Amino acid sequence: MITMNENRDLPPHLGILMLATRFPRPPGDIGNPASFGFPVRYGRVDAASAQRVVRERARGLLDHFVAAGNALAAEGALGIATGCGFLATFQRDLAAALPVPVATSSLLQVAWLAPLLPAGRRVGVVTIDANSLDEAHLAGVGAPLDTPVEGVDPEGEFATSILDDACTLDQVAAERDVVVAAHRLLDRNPDVGAIVLECTNMPPYAPAVRRATGLPVYDVLTMLDWFWRGLARRGGS
Repeated sequence: MITMNENRDLPPHLGILMLATRFPRPPGDIGNPASFGFPVRYGRVDAASAQRVVRERARGLLDHFVAAGNALAAEGALGIATGCGFLATFQRDLAAALPVPVATSSLLQVAWLAPLLPAGRRVGVVTIDANSLDEAHLAGVGAPLDTPVEGVDPEGEFATSILDDACTLDQVAAERDVVVAAHRLLDRNPDVGAIVLECTNMPPYAPAVRRATGLPVYDVLTMLDWFWRGLARRGGS
């Protein structure tokens, strides 16, 4: 089943394909419309739990996402994004199947950022689950396969609240989990010159990561700001 917005006469907007979740969505989270400075509309894919997408590689869900993406495009979406960075494996398939541009994952930024960094520096990734994020996700968005990846504590507040789909979220503890993972990333990979946060629930903690590491930090919001500017640009005289 695909849960969509009811209004079929909508202004131009970005469509976002969401997983079926109930955990809290603070400002900055992709599931909170206040996170954006432009119009967004959501379509929920009811078969897609966080566990199924992250831990089970979204097996059997591609057709569900294609159907939901087509429905959002029919509503007037100028482009389509997704609510989980692990859907990077669907980037090429969704882009080929849908009638509007598609940006599945903040991991797309890894390849974009690499040539911008000083010599000897590379991009590192902080993810919700380092054991599940593998070469298929990186290859899906054209990122180097040797990109360093660090996950948050699998038993910590951030990971368990989201992957177990809890009704509550301790944001202070969740922020600490993400910052600690960023520190581990740099300790193990001192050549990292920029950080990409894979998880679409991590942007609320991006400022803390920036303060803690002193490095540029990118996430799904930085990607979608860029994406929207091109989609919505009007022609000049």
